[in-house]
Amino acid sequence: MPEQPADEPDRDRDDADDAGDDAGASEAELRDELPEELDVTGLRGPYRFPDNSRRRIPGALYLFLGLLCIAGWALRRGDDPVLVNNGTLAAGVALVAIALYCFAAGWRLVVDEKEALVIATRQAGFAVGHASAQLGWRGLRSRPTWRILSYSSEDPPRQRAFALIDAVDGEVLHKLVEDNPEDWSQL
Repeated sequence: MPEQPADEPDRDRDDADDAGDDAGASEAELRDELPEELDVTGLRGPYRFPDNSRRRIPGALYLFLGLLCIAGWALRRGDDPVLVNNGTLAAGVALVAIALYCFAAGWRLVVDEKEALVIATRQAGFAVGHASAQLGWRGLRSRPTWRILSYSSEDPPRQRAFALIDAVDGEVLHKLVEDNPEDWSQL
């Protein structure tokens, strides 16, 4: 290995020292932390799921910008098309189309997760112990749908049920009730 000048540090030795620093760090120093805004342990009060109708807000902005582009193109159509040209028209039409989709997909959430859990419990046909609700979307217009998984109240649970509940009108779209195939004997 060639000699390094005295004024340059030994890179191999520095790299080894850096690797040793991580190895000597305690496990507590290397743990990931959940950001404060995602930490549910500090949550106070009931949680309210965001309403899908908020999609209409950006839809209104897209519509405004799209109409502005189309109007700008229409006013400057006969002039020298340097800044306002057919691309401005295409952008305006695209923004209006996106706005229309935002309005069409901006369903109001009428059935919240608590109501969906009650509907699913009635459909299960057994006393529910643990249950979980998840909001999903279906179809081209992104209609909100609650997915409810519930277990019977025995320990360990003997039955489980799955239900799809429409979040707009509360209609039960699908339900499945079965004996619990999971083996919980080791717990």
